[in-house]
Amino acid sequence: MEKQRRSFTTEFKREAVELVTRQGYTIIEARRSLGIGKSVLRRWVKQLRQGRIGITQQIKALTPEQQKIRELEARIDRLEQEKVILKKTTALLMAKQLGHTSGLTS
Repeated sequence: MEKQRRSFTTEFKREAVELVTRQGYTIIEARRSLGIGKSVLRRWVKQLRQGRIGITQQIKALTPEQQKIRELEARIDRLEQEKVILKKTTALLMAKQLGHTSGLTS
């Protein structure tokens, strides 16, 4: 049986990291109270700390701005794909329509 990978919202990650960085919890205490893995919380804390000093990561975003940028980029990609599909569909429909029309007039 495969273990499913859990997904966490940006807000959850931020709150989890704040338990450690602002409220004085240890990583072990915070992860136990939240029911998450130690390595996951360590990674989130590290990402936040590196982000504060200007090191960018290619990993999931923690800040709301980074999350919004990723959501907007994904939306742009989806809309561009839809545009291509619509263009192809329109071309096919026009070709069929022209084929039926020319067949009627001959």
